[in-house]
Amino acid sequence: MIYNKITYKVFGKNAMFADPITKLGGELCTYQVPTYEALRGITEAIYWKPSIEWIIDRVKIVKPIQTESKNIKLRNINNNGVDLYRYTYLYDVEYVVEAHFEWNNDRPDLEQDFNEYKHSNIAKRYLKKGGKRDIFLGKRECVAYVQECDFDGTESYYKDRREIDFGIMFHSFNYPKKDNGKLIANLSHIVMKNGIIEFERPQDCKTSRVVREMEYVPTRLGEDFVDRQILQEEVKA
Repeated sequence: MIYNKITYKVFGKNAMFADPITKLGGELCTYQVPTYEALRGITEAIYWKPSIEWIIDRVKIVKPIQTESKNIKLRNINNNGVDLYRYTYLYDVEYVVEAHFEWNNDRPDLEQDFNEYKHSNIAKRYLKKGGKRDIFLGKRECVAYVQECDFDGTESYYKDRREIDFGIMFHSFNYPKKDNGKLIANLSHIVMKNGIIEFERPQDCKTSRVVREMEYVPTRLGEDFVDRQILQEEVKA
């Protein structure tokens, strides 16, 4: 039995997987399918700890790809007025996602927490409850819901479409490591076969770009916990 894997259905009325090119003028236009980074964010919203890293294996596009445009009013901070923008969202979406976790080898201080059975059971319990945190499909206004399911138990609208090529898309971010203080954006050639997209791992993407220099800041949960314990003992004394 594979303990470190979860499969879930995520669905909602709208989704916005924004193409970075369309962000420059304030007008947003979504990709036709979810990005690896967006699905990783959804999976981490279900359950995440600094000792694990989620890897997205594949996604099934259940419903037909539809888009709708909306007029969005945003405040202009320069003249204290309101500007009107046009956002293009995906409409009525549903995906089945298969993901697994691996250990975060950049955190050897958390090695005592490398317990596959423990994290697998916690992740599945949170998944049954709809996730640990709120679920969104790309943007805050695109509220979504998750359910535990079997990957092969739901058919795709594109099950008889042998291959659809979406071209080069944004894939994921590589966040700063101890030996590399840079935020890197990965690009990947996305192809859907019979309604299923199989993702390559972020480190296997052949095209990447440095977004900016960024300092590596580790999560210090252990130190914070110790500090809270000392504070509680001082209060009791």
